Amino acid sequence: MTDHDVPQPDDLDGHTIEELADYLDRGRAPRDPAIESSPGCRLALANMQRLRELSVGALQRRAADEADRETAWIDRLLDTIRAEVRSGRDVPIAHPDPRLRLAMTEAAVRGVVRRAGDALGDVVMGRCELDGDVDVPGAPVRVSLTAGLLYGASADRAADRLRTAVATALAEHTELAIASIDVRFDDVVLP
Repeated sequence: MTDHDVPQPDDLDGHTIEELADYLDRGRAPRDPAIESSPGCRLALANMQRLRELSVGALQRRAADEADRETAWIDRLLDTIRAEVRSGRDVPIAHPDPRLRLAMTEAAVRGVVRRAGDALGDVVMGRCELDGDVDVPGAPVRVSLTAGLLYGASADRAADRLRTAVATALAEHTELAIASIDVRFDDVVLP
């Protein structure tokens, strides 16, 4: 992980990952308007909640089955959350009024991709990287995805379904010129 992947205070509006984890541990109570009104904080909280939901059951199963198993996969998930919390570059959205400048952040685009993949059911989304000049309208962009594949699912079919779902979601929510969507399964998830 590089310094570039670590969330900066600006991305979390001055809050830290540890602060957000404590807030999530308390059940987001009492409600903190500074955290709840921050897109970066809400994205970090959603990713941390997803990590907890996925990891608690998996941790219990893996601990029972393989007491000596490495925890590197949790470190990879935390690294992914840290990388995705960064707002990143602005992705422009055209508007008929030339005086208006609309944009989505890279983090928001990654959120669109993640939701599209998570809705499929046979994959667990990992990392999403946007390679190319996302801030230049019409520039080709390559989307690189990693995901866990549900044990027993066909990798070919799951990859095709994932590409289609991501392409559809990006076409609906962005104006990116997608050159390719590359899928790499780097884990197998037990049902």
